[in-house]
Formats: sequence, structure tokens, C-alpha cells
Amino acid sequence: MISTKRYSYSCWESGNKELWSSGHHLKSCRDSAFTSDGQQLFTVSKDKAIHILSMEEGKLIKRIPKAHDSPLNCLLLIDENLFATGDDNGMLKVWDLRRDTSFMEMKNHEEYISDMAIDENKKMLLTASGDGTMGVFNIKRRRFELLSEYQSGDLTSVAIMKRGKKVVCGSSEGTIYLFNWNGFGATSDRFAVKAESIDCMVPITDNIVCTGSMDGVIRAINILPNRVVGTVGQHPGEPIEQLAKSRDGKFLASCAHDQKVKFWDMSSLSSIVVDVYRKRKKNKQLPALSRKAFGGADDFFSGLREETEGKSMGDQEDSNEDESDSDDSDSD
Repeated sequence: MISTKRYSYSCWESGNKELWSSGHHLKSCRDSAFTSDGQQLFTVSKDKAIHILSMEEGKLIKRIPKAHDSPLNCLLLIDENLFATGDDNGMLKVWDLRRDTSFMEMKNHEEYISDMAIDENKKMLLTASGDGTMGVFNIKRRRFELLSEYQSGDLTSVAIMKRGKKVVCGSSEGTIYLFNWNGFGATSDRFAVKAESIDCMVPITDNIVCTGSMDGVIRAINILPNRVVGTVGQHPGEPIEQLAKSRDGKFLASCAHDQKVKFWDMSSLSSIVVDVYRKRKKNKQLPALSRKAFGGADDFFSGLREETEGKSMGDQEDSNEDESDSDDSDSD
């Protein structure tokens, strides 16, 4: 998409309203992020520019043209002054708004940077790349630390979990790779999810991460023990591009190639406890963790709508996936 749009939303389609639309980018907008106070929106684009918009009216506050030599692919806001960008050619830049320029520029990846994450101390920046490696950068000391060993397939996403003790990476081949903190060189564990790919992920709790895949299914996955615990929702047959968690942690938003944004109730995820010793039966349908996890409703906010029909989710047969649990993982 070339335009950036802001909506106010309701649980009912008639209540959804477009508040403004910005067409400042010349080419597709690839990533966006809100500031912590919600007053500004940062966007990066294939046109190599960085834009900062006001959320109230959608006005362009700041534009950094030709921010990279290659099209921009991902964005990470670090604090109120610092943010990082990654491009299609593996270049990482860290910017300081007070200086109006980047203070750290490093190219250590051979392919595009797909995702980034930062620790609670705002010191160690992690990157996932299409070259199959995870990069580690110390932004306090402005230096590159190391690359992980090469993994099979592109690394498409990265998240920090288990109170900062574990790093989780998704891959284009449907495998999740785990790294120990301060043990970034080699994986500590890995396990295959029965999905074509893992294109995006967002931590929900300290143990559970939600992933979006090419098959259009949003899975909730427990980390250690490694197990797919259920399905949050889906965009039937359409690859999922991005996931985002609401500020209060109650809802998950998803967007896909079907040009729809859906919202899903995540209230049940916080209470899930995975039994280390109990195995899920093979070929058993995954439990639905939201009211419309297997629904094919076309409405914009189908994940929030109350289920009016009397049948339970156990009667629905739209998905019959064979998911991997911890017994099928490949441990290093």
C-alpha cells in the first residue's frame, strides 16, 4: 500500500470510521510504529524514506528522504529519541531525533533485515535476516557483537521471552529457533511447527507467543515446553503479514493478503498452563482460543463480534491441522 490510514473502530462494522489517509510515501509503506504516548506514527517505505506523522490529523511532521541506499523493510522505536531501521540489503541504522541523523550504521547481514527487537535496558539490539542469521548489536557502545550460526531458511521474526533469558526466531520454513541470552552464536533448541512458514510473531505472555503464517492461521505457541497450544484465529487461505497486540493486552490485531484487519480476543491466553508431562494426541484438532478462531466471517472485526449461533467451537471442522509438540522438536 502507498497510503497510511487511521481508523476508529467498533465491534460492529457500522461503527468503523476512517479518520484520515496519508499518501506522503511514493511507494509501498512496509512498516509502522506508534510512539509510546500514541501521539505520533513512524512509517518506513520502499521509497527509502522515513516519515513521522501526527496522529491527530495525519499531518507530516518530519520526512527523512533517502534514509538508506536500499528500500527500507523494518522499523523499531527504542525510546522517545532513538529508533532503528533495516533495509533490503542488510543495512542497520540507529537514529537520534535530537541530532537529526543516524549515529550508527552497520552492514553485517547479506540479505534483508526482516525484524528487530531490543532488551529492557535498551542496550542490545537483535536483528533477524533473510540470510538465515540473527545479528547482535550493542547500541550503547555502538558496535557489532556477532552473528548467529546460519539456519535453514530466512529468519523472519525475532522476540525476547522468558524474562529476557530466551530469544525466539521464526523462519520461512516453519521452524522456531531458540537462543539463550548471551549464547547467541548457536541455538539452544528448535522445533518445527506444521505450517508453511512463520512470517511474524508477537509475545503475548512471558511463555506464549502468537505467530502468523502463510497458511493464514494464527497459532498460540508455548515456549519451553515447546508446544502449539491452540489457534487464535485465521485469514482463510491468505498469508498473514503482521500481528500487533493492543496496549491493554486483551486483543490481537492481524492483517493479511485479503486486505482485512481482524481483531481477536486473547483473554484466555493469560490463564493457559502447559503440562510438561502431558502430550497432545496426534492428529487432534487444535483447540480454538477465541470465538472465531476457525470462522470465515467477512466482516472487518469478525474476531470481536459476539458469537450469536448456538454451536460451540468444538463442532467446527474448518481446520484439522497436525501440529508439532515438544516431542517432535530437534534439540541441539
